[in-house]
Amino acid sequence: MRNNERSTNGSASQVQSVDRAIAILDILARRGEAGVTEIAQELDVHKSTAFRLVGALEAWQLVEQVSERGKYRLGFGIVRLAGATTARLDLSRESRAVCERLAAELDETVNVAVVDQGQATNIMQVYGSAAVTARNWIGQRTPLHATSSGKVLLAWAGDDDRESALAELPAFTPNTRTDRDKLAEELEQVRERGWACTVEELEVGLNAVAAPIRAANGDVIAALSVSGPAYRMEPSSYPDIAEKIVAGAEEISFRVGYLGPR
Repeated sequence: MRNNERSTNGSASQVQSVDRAIAILDILARRGEAGVTEIAQELDVHKSTAFRLVGALEAWQLVEQVSERGKYRLGFGIVRLAGATTARLDLSRESRAVCERLAAELDETVNVAVVDQGQATNIMQVYGSAAVTARNWIGQRTPLHATSSGKVLLAWAGDDDRESALAELPAFTPNTRTDRDKLAEELEQVRERGWACTVEELEVGLNAVAAPIRAANGDVIAALSVSGPAYRMEPSSYPDIAEKIVAGAEEISFRVGYLGPR
C-alpha cells in the first residue's frame, strides 16, 4: 500500500472512530445508561470496539460507569463542556452592565472580544461620552498580536494556537510587534501581571488595555478592553486603567460562573 493510501485510510478510520464516539454520547443521552453490549449492538460493532471507544470517553470524563452495574452514563465532563458553551452564549448579556459602567467611568470605548478563526472578534461594545468617533467594532476581526484583547487571548491560548498565531506577524503601524521572540516575552509578562496593552500598534493614535475573562472552569474565554486616543490614554495611565479593567473582567467572569479568586 502506498503512503498516501495509508494516510487516507488512517484518516477515514479516525473520522469513523469520532463518529462512533459521538454516537455513544447520543445513545447515553437518550437511554440514560447502557452497557457495552447494548452500545455495541446499537452501533453494530464488535464489543471490543465499543469497549475501546467507551474507555476513551471515560478517560475524558465524558462518560462514567454506574457503580457495580456494568453500565455507563454521561459523565461530568459533559457538564464542564456545556458550562463553557453556556458561558460563551451568556457572555454578551452578562458583560453589558460592566461595560456600561466602565465606559462611563473611563469615558472611553469598552469592548469584549473572543477568538474567532484565529483573530479577536468583538461581541460587545459600549461608547464612553468622550469617544472621539463612534466606530463600530462589533463583529470586526482584529489581529491577535496587534491588539490588547488579542494579546490577552494569546497569552492564555493553548500552545498550538499560540504557535499558529505567532507564525505570521504583519505590521500595521511602526509600533506593531513583529518580532516573534519579543512578542513571546511580552505575552509572559501579560500572564504575570494579569493584563495587556498596546501603544498605537493596530492604528496610529489608538491605545488600549485589556484583561482576561474566565469561564466556570477557569479557562480564558474572552477579553475585556478599553481603547482611546493616544493623547488621552497615555502609557503612564495604564496601571490605573488596568486596575479597573481587571476588576471588571473578574466581575464578568463571576457572572458567567467562575468562582476562583476574586
